[in-house]
Amino acid sequence: MNTSSASALTLRDPWAVVPSLGNLDAYISAANRVPLLTHEEEIAFATRLRASGDLEAAGKLVVSHLRLVVSISRKYLGYGLPHGDLIQEGNVGLMKAVKRFDPDQGVRLVSYAMHWIKAEIHEYILKNWRMVKVATTKAQRKLFFNLRSMKQSMKDDAADVDTHRATLTQSEVDTLARTLNVKREEVLEMETRLSGGDVALEPQGDDSEETFAPIAYLSDVTNEPSHVLEARKRDWLAGDGIALALDGLDARSRRIVEERWLKVNDDSSGGMTLHDLADEYGVSAERIRQIEVAAMKKMRKALAESV
Repeated sequence: MNTSSASALTLRDPWAVVPSLGNLDAYISAANRVPLLTHEEEIAFATRLRASGDLEAAGKLVVSHLRLVVSISRKYLGYGLPHGDLIQEGNVGLMKAVKRFDPDQGVRLVSYAMHWIKAEIHEYILKNWRMVKVATTKAQRKLFFNLRSMKQSMKDDAADVDTHRATLTQSEVDTLARTLNVKREEVLEMETRLSGGDVALEPQGDDSEETFAPIAYLSDVTNEPSHVLEARKRDWLAGDGIALALDGLDARSRRIVEERWLKVNDDSSGGMTLHDLADEYGVSAERIRQIEVAAMKKMRKALAESV
């Protein structure tokens, strides 16, 4: 398609030059072949759009500036986002610019549209660069889109800079803060955000014991219903439950259990030993152990029946 035929096609149907979706290279090639409007044509189409909402005139203004979006979007490829998505968002900004463009201001649409195109691309990058939004305030946005390029420029200008050094020096922080008119603390905070990465809240991949994620220590089960019920049950067993089970034992069995498991002396040495109890009752230590085992079995049964 030569320039004259492309111009004629654009005048008849401004959208016909855009190829079917799915081939980004074909789209970019077609967008770059669309002829630019003269100043007089631009004013005429913009006037028609303002006066009567002429969509055909709006289409001609948009299509003739698609190459501008392609050019601007290329500058943001370093953020690792799909080029097609960047162009798509830039086109949204272009259409917003066309809708608001006032031909009486004496400004060309290309100058007016650049702001809207960049604004939409910036918003898309901030929403999709990371799962967690890294910039919300005006100062943070300024830092996000300027910090990396300015750091590289400072390294290129300094002959004695260690190219492997990742952190900023105090003088570099001061220079960046002064140049961008932000606080030093904001420069340091954004530098930390940009140097970090997303961490999955829950484990990714298999469920092996080695898998660990923040959810393991961030989750709070204090007020989780099953946890509350389990805690109540545990507290009851440790208090009233033990007392109830002990009441079901004969005096000797109860004393043996209390001395062996429930008594703590002042020196933290615990209760009496099997031999101590054997001497007291005049039996062997093995007999005391047998009584203890039988008593514990009876207590476990009583506790199981009480819950």
